[in-house]
Amino acid sequence: MSESVPGPGPGRVMEAEMAEQPARLAALLSRRREVAEQVRKAVPKPLAGTVLVARGSSDHAATFGAYLLEMATHRPAALASPSVYTLYRAETDFSGYLVITASQSGRTPEIVEMAEHARQKGACTVAFTNDSGSPLARAAELVVDLGAGEERAVPATKTVTAELAAFVVVASALGETGVTERAAEELPGQVATILADTAPAEMLARWLAGADRIATVARGLLYGAAREVALKLEETTARFTAAFSAADLRHGPIAMAASGPSILAFAHPGPAQEDVTSLVTELRARGAAVRLAGPVEGSELTWSASAPEALAPVLAVVRGQQLALALARLTGRDPDSPPGLTKVTVT
Repeated sequence: MSESVPGPGPGRVMEAEMAEQPARLAALLSRRREVAEQVRKAVPKPLAGTVLVARGSSDHAATFGAYLLEMATHRPAALASPSVYTLYRAETDFSGYLVITASQSGRTPEIVEMAEHARQKGACTVAFTNDSGSPLARAAELVVDLGAGEERAVPATKTVTAELAAFVVVASALGETGVTERAAEELPGQVATILADTAPAEMLARWLAGADRIATVARGLLYGAAREVALKLEETTARFTAAFSAADLRHGPIAMAASGPSILAFAHPGPAQEDVTSLVTELRARGAAVRLAGPVEGSELTWSASAPEALAPVLAVVRGQQLALALARLTGRDPDSPPGLTKVTVT
């Protein structure tokens, strides 16, 4: 039996909120038909494209959403740059666009301002938020209440996985995502299985304990998850962590492989798997310290291979939360209240 990371104490709030995720996801997914119908009624016809607006962890969920929505709608999808509107006061015409804003609190000023601007300029605006009475909810035409409940730990956990699931629901309402009714129903149980299996994350935490720099890598639908895991590690341990797409890493940063950070690569069966696993082989040949996560050969941090690729980011993020919690505890930090961070960041 492997040595376990210290138990209850620092991080108990984060851990408790992580444990809520199966029930919170089940509740959200039980409303998927209702949400899908509302989205189909509201979406512009014809749809010009989708613009997503978020910051922090919500932005990582939106990164995933942009990939999935572009594939489902066959129309361009992209992340917005709020400063284009809040600082430079651009007068963009959003006619025919679906604009999705995502915010845990619904109180980030620039996200609210962006939603108001897009709606005034012709967009169909949808808000993903935990607070249906928030300024963001009031600014949007349609609200998807995530139902994740209040988060007290600074690192967002249950809201992020709820946002990922909400993007699946919306994308599935507008096109094909590969997510069947059965797959959606099985997701909460797959998350519960991960949460009950802490040993792999504890093992990787010991591997990362001596690392002063960390990198996460993925491609396609898992790239947003890799970004979120990098943020969780930074927030909870104060270690420099960067996320790369497998393609971008090859364009220059791979040169630092042998003397660079410890690297955690994420892969799931699907079109992007081979690119990530071949990158891992190349990194190892260059002398890099690298580990694999996902239901693929050689992985040390796995999850259910039966989940469709569009749901894999939820499972990858939960594994990343476990890793961040374990590493924080192992290195004597309290992830519930990282120094210098607050729950709502005003930008």
